[in-house]
Amino acid sequence: MEFLKLLESIRCPFLDTFFSTVTHLGEETVFIVVGILFFWCINKKEGYFLLSVGLIGTVINQFLKLWFRIPRPWVKDPDFTIVESARAEATGYSFPSGHTQSSVGIFAGIGRWNAKLIVRILCIAACVLVPLSRLYLGVHTPLDVGVSLVIALVLVFGFYPIVKKCIEKPFGMRILLGVMTALSIAFLLFVNLYKFPADIDMHNFESGVKNAYKMLGCIVGLWLSFEVDLKFTKFDTDAKWWAQILKFVLGLIPVLLIKIFLKDPCYALCGGSFAGDGIRYFLITAFAGCVWPLTFKWFGKLGK
Repeated sequence: MEFLKLLESIRCPFLDTFFSTVTHLGEETVFIVVGILFFWCINKKEGYFLLSVGLIGTVINQFLKLWFRIPRPWVKDPDFTIVESARAEATGYSFPSGHTQSSVGIFAGIGRWNAKLIVRILCIAACVLVPLSRLYLGVHTPLDVGVSLVIALVLVFGFYPIVKKCIEKPFGMRILLGVMTALSIAFLLFVNLYKFPADIDMHNFESGVKNAYKMLGCIVGLWLSFEVDLKFTKFDTDAKWWAQILKFVLGLIPVLLIKIFLKDPCYALCGGSFAGDGIRYFLITAFAGCVWPLTFKWFGKLGK
């Protein structure tokens, strides 16, 4: 807390705005957008890599949050203040940091896959600034950020050789996706069957349950996408630069529409259960991996 109070003492409007902007790089929507961008337009294999690291990292992150149930800094110390603009996205328990996990997983993953110096410099900057933003804004402690940073880097460098080999061999990729699915199911069983203390913070607990269903939906959707691509779609990401922009923007619109507007219908379908989140995120991933790639041959022919 002493380090957080030091950062609290140097806050100013400029830094508040700067770090409030930077911290958005660790949000779920950024993960979805960047993952899809690489999967559709840059390198399909790298897309699988980034999505695998991000999804399994989130499962681990959410499990640790519910296992340790460490409160946020302002709950630990009522006299400590945070930058209020960050409160809305500071959901769930404090340890470990989800924004750090997501941002480092994405940007360290991009830097690991790409050898270009400028790309790696920008990725390193993001990997430093987003975790620092969580500390500056007062929503995480150094322990929260440090543990997430280590987990993300271990996944990035550990998954890199595994995913590169598995993508070349369908059996290996199926094993990887099977392990990811098993871990996701195990986490879902944990949140539903484990006897948590009666005084557990229900808001934080529900955040973890929602994410358990979301991750299972995404991972199953990713597995389905892999099988459909392997047997039917076999899509190529190549296209003229302006066709890539068109392909990405037009495809992203229905993805975001599913994310935003199918929330209530999916909840209604599941009787208000968080399983509705699992269905919605499965549909997002299935659309991105199975449906929209059917248009890529057409986009690839534009301008030729």
